[in-house]
Amino acid sequence: MGSVSLSLSPFRERAPWPAIGLDVAELRRGGWKPLPFTEFIIKIHSRCNLACDYCYIYEMADQSWREQPKTMSRQVFDDTCRMIGEHARIFRLPAVDIVLHGGEPLLVGHRDLGHFARRARELIEPSTEVRVGMQTNGVLLDEEFLRICDRWGIQIGVSIDGDEEANDRHRRDRRGSGSYSRVAEGLAKLTTDDWRHLFSGLLCTIDTHNDPVQTYEALAKFDPPAVDFLMPHGNWVTPPPASGIYDNTTPYADWLIKIFDRWYRAPVLETKVRLFEDIIDLLLGGVAVSETVGLAPIRLAVIETNGILEQVDELKSTFARATELHTKGEGNPLDLALSEPSIVARQIGAAALSDTCLSCPVQPVCGGGHYVHRYREDTGFRNPSVYCADLKKLIEHIESAVRADLRFSDTTGRDE
Repeated sequence: MGSVSLSLSPFRERAPWPAIGLDVAELRRGGWKPLPFTEFIIKIHSRCNLACDYCYIYEMADQSWREQPKTMSRQVFDDTCRMIGEHARIFRLPAVDIVLHGGEPLLVGHRDLGHFARRARELIEPSTEVRVGMQTNGVLLDEEFLRICDRWGIQIGVSIDGDEEANDRHRRDRRGSGSYSRVAEGLAKLTTDDWRHLFSGLLCTIDTHNDPVQTYEALAKFDPPAVDFLMPHGNWVTPPPASGIYDNTTPYADWLIKIFDRWYRAPVLETKVRLFEDIIDLLLGGVAVSETVGLAPIRLAVIETNGILEQVDELKSTFARATELHTKGEGNPLDLALSEPSIVARQIGAAALSDTCLSCPVQPVCGGGHYVHRYREDTGFRNPSVYCADLKKLIEHIESAVRADLRFSDTTGRDE
């Protein structure tokens, strides 16, 4: 396939770096090569049945969702899968991850979800193994959706922010009604013996007004395989809620540390907490593929409902059109996008960091924090994270706990 019908949207320069200042040709001359994409977020529906007030898609700088078709057409979905399959074949990828996303992906309905999952396997699996997942708010999760996910091997992640009070502080519908009871009903179905194998984990956006341990225990009661705690998206132009950048406090670290101590000292492992485990892996010299910490190359692309290829959608929290890509030439948009400065910046590790980050002792673990949280109007994305102080305190706390255990283990071993 020489070219596909999907296109790349026009580019509007806004951020000085990496749009200006990152010389991709020079990197290539020095021997650097881009890594192909391996994870693809496919926006099968662009609207949502909730109105979460912290949502980076609907409530922040970029409002381009208004221009998107509500539902991805079957033809665009097929073109997307062919594009991914060709990319996988050219780069001989052993496997790719497909995440059905939104908006709220279940708004496509039973028939289209089954169709999309079937076509993803039919069109991509001749080229590579396909792992299919979905991130949902869980409100519409019913037995028929679960049967479809079981048939096509779709792993299900659910967004929920803790107990009823914590969740309904922000995760409400457009009438102002809380979503907790409906999400809990969906999770009750998902966690039965028949469907639990589809459950990939819970995603919780942090609100420091909620009690941290109570939030963790409310999530743990669903017995999730994993929990992701996400810092609300913000940057140096639009700081996150409870930001400590003006008073040198660390509200998010303080909140997470209480959960870490509860989780780490539990007599048995109750669930995986990805952020904590990633930090521990990095402290011990391992590699963690994470957008939040570490320096591993990010190999993720997003396809909107109109078929446009974009960068990671959290960038919509920074400025209008921040996710747009622009390439020249004919061919597979995914292949062409690998030379885009904004994609390259996510793959060059420490070379993308600011001088402040490079001189920081926790930099190999922190990795500068989430790329999205580094944005300033004057310097683009070559800055420390707006959560810099929080990340440093959290990492140092976890390091202290892990090293204390390692010292105890060494002492016990010698005594024996």
